[in-house]
Amino acid sequence: MRTRVTELFGIEYPIFAFSHCRDVVAAVSRAGGMGVLGALYFSPEELELELKWIDEHAGGKPYGVDVVMPAKYEGADLGDADELLGRLQGMIPAEHRTFLEDLLAEHGVEPSTGTAGRALLGWTDQTARPQVEVALKHPIALLANALGPPPADVVAQAHEHGVKVAGLASNARHARKQADVGVDIIVAQGTEAGGHTGDVSTMVLIPEVVDAVGAETIVLAAGGIGRGRQMAAGLALGAEGVWTGSIWLTVDEADTPERALPKLLGATSRDTVRSRAWTGKPARFLKTAWTEAWESERSPGYLPMPMQFMLVADALPRIARSGDGELVTFPVGQIVGSMNQVKPAAQVVYDLIEEYVEAVDRLNAITGT
Repeated sequence: MRTRVTELFGIEYPIFAFSHCRDVVAAVSRAGGMGVLGALYFSPEELELELKWIDEHAGGKPYGVDVVMPAKYEGADLGDADELLGRLQGMIPAEHRTFLEDLLAEHGVEPSTGTAGRALLGWTDQTARPQVEVALKHPIALLANALGPPPADVVAQAHEHGVKVAGLASNARHARKQADVGVDIIVAQGTEAGGHTGDVSTMVLIPEVVDAVGAETIVLAAGGIGRGRQMAAGLALGAEGVWTGSIWLTVDEADTPERALPKLLGATSRDTVRSRAWTGKPARFLKTAWTEAWESERSPGYLPMPMQFMLVADALPRIARSGDGELVTFPVGQIVGSMNQVKPAAQVVYDLIEEYVEAVDRLNAITGT
């Protein structure tokens, strides 16, 4: 396949695979797409080890790194990460801590210890910048920002290192803001997507974004894309590639928690919900007792980012390890309804391309070309 994005990065297929698992990132890059490592949960020291491993296992193929530098969050005016952590910890209301501990106890999960020292990793400008510094010391091809336009100085810094920059946008206005700070690629992400996402559907969003940013800026289609037919639709709407995430949660190489995997494999496209129950900003997850509890009348409500995640961070791994399993949730998009078997990552890439070709051939037959 040949689009501007394949030419830009020297990749065989315009398929970008977001994953927090280094094995998935390397496997997709080796298969001809581009793996993009989510840096959010890694300390700078851990990220260094992850990227060194990818350098050694990607076969010389290009890969990217995704950070989270939100434009708006609680404590954005504080310059020191340690001060920010301490200040925000003290701002978490006691009623929220009590609600969480009661919820865990109801489902047989040991109570949260309240230790959220790692909870702030990557969620703020102050804590994401060290991740950017680490990433740019490696031969990455792409730096992506997942929440809002990246700071202009970070865009400039990446460009100085010869690294292209991508930004995720959930509406045309956000896409224009991304273009204004100089990003090279806009990821137009529809509401079907997993994780942080807006409320405009992919089918509507992609052409709006393409028209909003003009021909100079490359657009990738995202949100509910996990089949070759959906990939063909994205390119037909004006995108030059696809950004995928959820479909890599159920590949052989993925490190998806053992308790979450069966839920993902058995879920339908109606088993997800947009909720603030994980980070404080709307994100799509599996619908479980966890999301329902935070939406219930007894819920104290959500805290702003990053305080909501600071509150629940210690509880999430405990939920994954113990209890009755009803609280286990996971960020995933509506494409989860098609994710019903475990395959190698390379096979998922090839299946996408095979079905894409079939879809294009069918359209060509209709038009007689």
